[in-house]
Amino acid sequence: MNRKVVIPGEIIIEGEDYLPGEHTEKRDGKIVSLRYGLAEEQNNLLKVIPLSGVYAPRRGNIVIGKIENINSNGWMVDIGSAESTFLSIMEVPRYVNKDAMEEVFKIDEMVIAKIWSIGKRGIDLSIKSHGLGKINDGLIFKVNPHKVPRVIGKEGSMIKLIKEETGCDISVGQNGFVVINGSDVDSELFAKKAINFVTEKSFVSGLTDEMTKWFKENKK
Repeated sequence: MNRKVVIPGEIIIEGEDYLPGEHTEKRDGKIVSLRYGLAEEQNNLLKVIPLSGVYAPRRGNIVIGKIENINSNGWMVDIGSAESTFLSIMEVPRYVNKDAMEEVFKIDEMVIAKIWSIGKRGIDLSIKSHGLGKINDGLIFKVNPHKVPRVIGKEGSMIKLIKEETGCDISVGQNGFVVINGSDVDSELFAKKAINFVTEKSFVSGLTDEMTKWFKENKK
């Protein structure tokens, strides 16, 4: 089945062979969409990738956020989620002097981190893995979080193409924040333009081919 745009309540497919996945449910032998988004089928499992709405945090997600407060135990981070989000000093891979917390992160600085726990108190972050930590420079902007899977592509194919064509290093948070580091501002802006093209065309099937065509037409 090709990816197709569906709306809530729309029948995606009929038949007892199919199972409902994320944002779908089974009604009278039919798989029905619960969200506006892209329906996709893998091994008879149907799911919908939402194309609108707010970010829904998940354990294991890589997110990009802004430091919004500091206390003696860590940093409050804004990741665009309704839940309060905290980075504990225990989840920083270096010694932290509690009297000099700002040596690690100041308010308004940006961080790339991993969600390691979601509980009643909120979301807990960690920067103990490779590639996580403070974002010192680069172009930072936001896209719709539900379009992140399209920006990354199947097995990272889309973001790999954009990196290769623009020569930029790109980090994409599941919460929709994107950081682009290039050799100059023009290449960073070109990469941003490419990512915006993906988000605008997120409902199109064969999007990688469209992107390749776009690069041929737009590359200097």
